[in-house]
Amino acid sequence: MALNLDSKKVVVEEVAEFAAKAISAVAAEYRGLTVTQLTAFRKTARENGVYVRVVKNSLAKRAVAGTEFECMQDKMVGPLILAFSLEDPGAAARLVSDFAKENNKLVAKIVAINGQAFEGSELERLARLPTRDQGISMLMSVILAPVEKLARTLAAVRDEKQAA
Repeated sequence: MALNLDSKKVVVEEVAEFAAKAISAVAAEYRGLTVTQLTAFRKTARENGVYVRVVKNSLAKRAVAGTEFECMQDKMVGPLILAFSLEDPGAAARLVSDFAKENNKLVAKIVAINGQAFEGSELERLARLPTRDQGISMLMSVILAPVEKLARTLAAVRDEKQAA
């Protein structure tokens, strides 16, 4: 169904709003997926903090203009579904990667983060980024390691003095 000018403006504004807040984005070709498969994809996206939208490329190009995803504009060709990670940098990439394993018709075409666009083949690199909780856990273990080592050293010195 064709959109009138007002509907197109609403779509562009909505996508632009999410693009402005997003950390990373993935554009994937969805040709050949069924409505049921796309519905399942959208449901999984909502559960993982990923905004997903099928939008005409001309509107998508306008929506990402002025955001860090402007770098994707030149590569937007064919029927694409846009996925924006809102909380976790790798969320959209993991979503597309996991879904593509079961549905080979979903093919990543563009991956973007920090104002740089990459080929879809780079999807797995972004998907392997740790989640926010994993990142915090890794940081805390790095911070805690010297403290634990100091505590063990002090305990060893104490034990040595008590033994003497």
